[in-house]
Amino acid sequence: MKYFKEVGQEMSKVTWPGLKESNRFTWIIIFMIAFFALYFTLTDNGFAWLVNWFISL
Repeated sequence: MKYFKEVGQEMSKVTWPGLKESNRFTWIIIFMIAFFALYFTLTDNGFAWLVNWFISL
């Protein structure tokens, strides 16, 4: 039971983000996911085109 008491004490020290911060971080994460999805899609298609071009030589 000591463990759960200490966990409760530590959790009371945590400063949780407010609604405004959570909203901002959510949009940042959504933007980064979209950016990396586009980046990796373009990179993958570029390498596929390059490999197919080499094969066709």
